[in-house]
Amino acid sequence: MQLVVARIGRAHGVRGEVTIEVRTDKPEERFFVGGVLDTEPANLGPLRITSVRNHNGTLLLSFEGKEDRSKVEELRNALLVANIELSGEELDEDEFHATEILGCSVLLESGEPVGEVIDILQLPSQDTLVVKKLSDGDEILIPFVKKHVPELNLKSRKIIVKNVEGLI
Repeated sequence: MQLVVARIGRAHGVRGEVTIEVRTDKPEERFFVGGVLDTEPANLGPLRITSVRNHNGTLLLSFEGKEDRSKVEELRNALLVANIELSGEELDEDEFHATEILGCSVLLESGEPVGEVIDILQLPSQDTLVVKKLSDGDEILIPFVKKHVPELNLKSRKIIVKNVEGLI
């Protein structure tokens, strides 16, 4: 399965390094010298990693054929995609992949349908569900924390949320 593992940020320095917004729990398995990652949009890749380093808590990568600042600037905001086999991973009982939540129905505790999960934002404070409302098609953001999301059932593909005033 193809999963997004990072987003390419701004150029760092003049030798073709870029900052990386990591979107994986296992960066050491996804980002290594010689590793090849696909991209979204696809026409920017695939990209072969030529260097990996941590700079003050920010992951920096460089890619084959992109040895200067102007060439890596073309990659800004592109997504890095890896082939990941989900079945082989050992997940704890309460763990899951974010892709398993996409498309789940969102319901209030009363059973009233709210909408469908269309994206998950990985923010510094917590993950946030992006839900497309059934009523008007608008998108709402729901912090993905126990306080607001007391129940997640992947088998039935349903997420129960508490209607905190102003949230929905």
